Amino acid sequence: MRLPMAPTDSMFLLGESPDHPMHVGGLLLLQPPEGSDATELRARFDEALRREDPAAPLWRKRPVRSVTTLGQWAWEEDPRFDIEYHVRFNALPEPGTTEVLWELVSRLHASLLDRTRPLWEMHLIEGLADGRYALYVKIHHSLADGIGAMRLLRRALGTDPAETGMPAPWVASDATPPARSTVAAAIGFPGHVVRAARGATSEVLTVATGALSLVPALVGTVDRALHDRGGALSLAAPHTILNDQISGSRRFAARSWSLERLRLVAKLTDSTINDVVLALSSGALRTYLLEHDALPERSLVAMVPVSLRSKQSGNDIAVLMCDLGTRHPDPEQRLERVRTSMTEGKRAMRGMTKIGRLAASAVGVAPVAVGVLTGNRVVPWTPFNVIVSNVPGPEEPLYWNGARVDALYPLSVPVDGQALNITCTSTDDEIAFGLTACGRTVPDLVCLLDHLDAELAALERALTVGTVAEDG
Repeated sequence: MRLPMAPTDSMFLLGESPDHPMHVGGLLLLQPPEGSDATELRARFDEALRREDPAAPLWRKRPVRSVTTLGQWAWEEDPRFDIEYHVRFNALPEPGTTEVLWELVSRLHASLLDRTRPLWEMHLIEGLADGRYALYVKIHHSLADGIGAMRLLRRALGTDPAETGMPAPWVASDATPPARSTVAAAIGFPGHVVRAARGATSEVLTVATGALSLVPALVGTVDRALHDRGGALSLAAPHTILNDQISGSRRFAARSWSLERLRLVAKLTDSTINDVVLALSSGALRTYLLEHDALPERSLVAMVPVSLRSKQSGNDIAVLMCDLGTRHPDPEQRLERVRTSMTEGKRAMRGMTKIGRLAASAVGVAPVAVGVLTGNRVVPWTPFNVIVSNVPGPEEPLYWNGARVDALYPLSVPVDGQALNITCTSTDDEIAFGLTACGRTVPDLVCLLDHLDAELAALERALTVGTVAEDG
């Protein structure tokens, strides 16, 4: 049976090309249980394949388009589904460092998925020198967004380190695709703008008061942009080397830090952990652009999905444009600028209705979305310079058949004008930064990880000096 594909999902197939792959991904690092090693984990996956347990329906459907679907994309179950095509084993060459892993994942993330089959691949990777086992999955954005892909992986995980007999990831997931939220889609791609606008339009047609709320929300959004105050729209983002056309090559790099270090910085500066994430990104990007003699005079602007919680709104998602303060040489000044920009933006968003927030968010990133939908690869201005997302993960450790999850890194979809995506996820007591970029437009991606590390150390030094001075 052929199931019609939502128009907002089919656009990822329509907009795809060799230079613009439209899949997202996730990378899982597993630490074998005590007394075991990566070879035993490989054997467990081998056993899962030999058992031939049926893959969940989500993993079996492929896209089709024909006269019978009136030229529109639809889903059908692949009649020749072959699990061994989709699940592949890889081994890293020596010395098996994480840098070697990033290189392999970068190459895997650059290639297009075969449209004649279900649009996903899972690569089981051994050979890491530290004894861990890696699992990389890529899935087309028409099936799931960035965080949706991560949730698919999480469904195969548990919290009990002694649990065994757990199914493989391609078996554990049920037939229902993960729900697409604004924050989830923003991590992978600005397609959520279309969904947000569609949702707002639908509600406006049925709720008269909603239509009235759009006018002040949009007027206020434009006014704040004109006066360079926090909100969902920015007119101040400079053009940088991060905002050029991209190629089909991809680069991925990731690193984890103790979440407690970020918590302490946040506490000492009356900031949120998300503010600290943005400040670290600001300092890293500033240093990176200085190294390439490409730092603009105006500060960079980040597109940031945020969760707004209040007694009136409950828990709503919005998009804010954050002034990263990259024009300031001092790390404390950059953090303060980030904190101020985010506070102003959240205050403005909380003063709107839910429909107003959706519409304002849609306006902020519409230029990029329109460029993809129309095939026009040049947007009229630079709406923002980089996407920075921070998605809190589980507070307790996760396991698969006794192997502990050390890190869970999302991989996203760079597009023309947005060649770099920074996504953070937390697992247990660590926060992981995952960077996905166009390999040609953003060279030396691993250097950004070193700059993130240096920026965190600089903030810690500055705050320690300040605290000692006050105590004295």
